[in-house]
Amino acid sequence: MLSLLARWRRPRFRPNVAHLRIRLYTRDQCGCCHKALDLLKDYQRRLQFALEAVDIDGDPALRERFNIEVPVVEVDGKVRFKGVINPVLFERLLEAESRGS
Repeated sequence: MLSLLARWRRPRFRPNVAHLRIRLYTRDQCGCCHKALDLLKDYQRRLQFALEAVDIDGDPALRERFNIEVPVVEVDGKVRFKGVINPVLFERLLEAESRGS
């Protein structure tokens, strides 16, 4: 029980990820895309990384590449999530990126 309380009181790790470039491939009428964008904007406000949302319907090549896989999250040029973004996994990714892994 004490270890649980100790973990709860421990300050949370705040990753240094201001250098990251995160791109979200999305569609205008996609509910999952809107949720993903809201989640990423929340993290962006706290951690100050660069975030760009790209509508795939504006580019035929992107539409062909990602068609039904949106939302797609790309971190520094590497696709990391397709579909729903798991916040726990996203935080682990940010922590790893801040440590240079």
